[in-house]
Amino acid sequence: MAEICFDRDFDPQTGTAVALGDHVRRVTAPNANPFTFRGTNSYIVGHGHVAIIDPGPDDATHIDALIAATAGETIDTILVTHTHRDHSAGVQRLKAACGAPVHAGGPHRFARPPRPGEDATLEAGADRAFAPDHQIADGERIAGDGWSLTAIATPGHAANHMVFALDGSDMLFSGDHVMGWSTTVVAPPDGSMADYLRSLDILAARPETIYLPGHGAPIADAPAFVRALKAHRKLREAAIFARIERGDHTIAEIVAVIYRETPPALHGAAALSVLAHIEDLVARGRVRVLDGSGLTATYAVVSVG
Repeated sequence: MAEICFDRDFDPQTGTAVALGDHVRRVTAPNANPFTFRGTNSYIVGHGHVAIIDPGPDDATHIDALIAATAGETIDTILVTHTHRDHSAGVQRLKAACGAPVHAGGPHRFARPPRPGEDATLEAGADRAFAPDHQIADGERIAGDGWSLTAIATPGHAANHMVFALDGSDMLFSGDHVMGWSTTVVAPPDGSMADYLRSLDILAARPETIYLPGHGAPIADAPAFVRALKAHRKLREAAIFARIERGDHTIAEIVAVIYRETPPALHGAAALSVLAHIEDLVARGRVRVLDGSGLTATYAVVSVG
């Protein structure tokens, strides 16, 4: 696999507002686990009249920390990168406290229809109760007192995933699309590998050099990091294709080989990532389904000639 320098030495100072520049503060929620790393990062943008990006989980302690961090200020805007509960479930508590309108890429939606028996909630949990006050369009600008953000649609990890560029700066809030501590889980039916790779290309072409992710520390030299993620994904695709070509017809067989150094607790997420790659390969005519569907199907390569 392509080597990526992940930063896992992150001290979030959970519950405390950490300044990341003149116009940005970070408050990390106390929801650390194998999928959220040290916890979900919420960001406060501006001073006086502020926006909050990703209120995080439905955790009263975290929402209280956000309210304390903005004491004497007005929360004018709430933005959500995507509708997984570790990012969006805290919206209702925060909105009840401040009354600010909620902006997001829409309610939760899937990249493709769930199949019978498929667990649509996935590891982070789809927040199907979420409904924004305003559905953001790609390229839309959200402005406040002394700040403005440009929304960029980045489907892949979730179909409604948005990132936000802080206008006039070199910073971009990357949600779960790009994180410095780990690769991103892309898990059908919630996500789509083809969409994810296209969204990486969109970000790689942008000028911002510092990404502020939903989990973990800021990412420096972000365009280079995004290109490395893309290369890693293409190598992972090649490894999966090679295993199928060698006779591993099930996802379980593939995971056992190419994720053999991954903790077993994460093999479920790994299987979903393999499924995302295989669905992309099937759509491109390189792999075919022999029997069944999804995680329990059997697969083979498409013969050429």
